[in-house]
Amino acid sequence: MRWGDPVFSLVLLGGYLAVLTILWSLLLAGVGAWHRRFALPTPEAPPALPKLAICVPARNEAHQIAACVRAARASDHPDFCVIVVDDASTDGTAAVATDAAGGDARVHVVVGTPPPSGWAGKPWACARAVAETDARHLLFVDADVTLAPDAARRAAEVMAARKLGLLSLFGSWRLESFWERVAIPVIGWFIRGVTDVDAVNSPGRAEAFANGQFLLVERGAYEAVGGHAAVRAEVLEDVRLAQAFKRRGHALGLYAAPWAFQVRLYRTLGEIFDGYSKNFYEGMGRRPHLAVAALLFLGIASFVPYFLLPVAVAAPHLLLPGVGAPWPWQLWLGVVCGLPVAFRFRVDRADGRSGALAWTHPLGNLVLAGVLVASVLRVRTTWKGRVFNDGKAG
Repeated sequence: MRWGDPVFSLVLLGGYLAVLTILWSLLLAGVGAWHRRFALPTPEAPPALPKLAICVPARNEAHQIAACVRAARASDHPDFCVIVVDDASTDGTAAVATDAAGGDARVHVVVGTPPPSGWAGKPWACARAVAETDARHLLFVDADVTLAPDAARRAAEVMAARKLGLLSLFGSWRLESFWERVAIPVIGWFIRGVTDVDAVNSPGRAEAFANGQFLLVERGAYEAVGGHAAVRAEVLEDVRLAQAFKRRGHALGLYAAPWAFQVRLYRTLGEIFDGYSKNFYEGMGRRPHLAVAALLFLGIASFVPYFLLPVAVAAPHLLLPGVGAPWPWQLWLGVVCGLPVAFRFRVDRADGRSGALAWTHPLGNLVLAGVLVASVLRVRTTWKGRVFNDGKAG
């Protein structure tokens, strides 16, 4: 067989379709196992818990800080406080947070100051929150997070029982607009899928990861690594902080807990591009070969079949030379195109969504590819009025 030989073309196409069939079938069969395998455990004998501070850095979050504060106040942790640091907002965030506190003495709203030179805004706000409390457990949550009442307590019990220095959770997304529902599950699950959770949770391995939406630390370990000052300039401060913990020998815990909190990340397609692209390539360690590999995977596994199917139907002689009855090949291509949609349907159902937008999975992958390319090409990014160069505060 040689290039241009019809038999060679069919063998090549058959091998390609076989690989994709196996790949997507395995992914389809594995949906649901991820949540079960990495679920937040329940200690047999929950330990006594030290005081916990729920720390919320907030910049221009007036539209959602009230829900965050009210949910934090409803925690069933036996001894906690809530510290909201208004990160030099211009939209009245502090006033809204104060109103949501409802006079609860456990809630402290701190009017923050602009970050010093060399600091990114979020690490500075987190450091300010820590300075306001003597709590031994520090839970950092984003202002777009709404906690379940038992989330902080159950996470703190696992941290204490397993003697972890840092514990982080994957929660669930609150998706309302069309583009949120199309793109965020695709991008979010790509990040989860490429994260080696077993390695993160293994003390003997160097891999480290944390989700800044829910990041619980033990104060002694936090101070030993230098706190947020150690990641003061980072746009990806959560992952960098986890790496600092791991380097100093502190055990990490990364778990799935979709019940623990909901987060509404972005509302429009523009926000999705800006929000993810500011740190997507940074999360790859700015390694071009990983970006190229991700784009090749998306192209080969997700885009090419949707190009080949109409060719096989409209002009089978171009794709299937010498085949008298092309329908089995057309059917196989149809199955390969349908498997990613079926995968997305099962992912959505496992996450508690209806699955009605599973058919948009190829569109979601296009957004993912666009975010990755934008992240690679953007040396200078702006987020909430703050400038970052190569992932560092500018």
